[in-house]
Amino acid sequence: MATKTKGISEKLLAELQDALSDPRRPPDPASMAKACREMARMRKQLRKKLGDLDVAVDLIREARNL
Repeated sequence: MATKTKGISEKLLAELQDALSDPRRPPDPASMAKACREMARMRKQLRKKLGDLDVAVDLIREARNL
């Protein structure tokens, strides 16, 4: 599949295509563990860079007042 990708590595694109190839397939435990570690790493980086982001409370209050 010829796809122009900007900013996405070929390895990541291949992993994404594999994960989406058959949505009925149960997730691989090793892949799930890897995804959890990666999300935890990204959360840690964001917290270090921006501090705690308490936006959910404001969004809920704003939505409630519509």
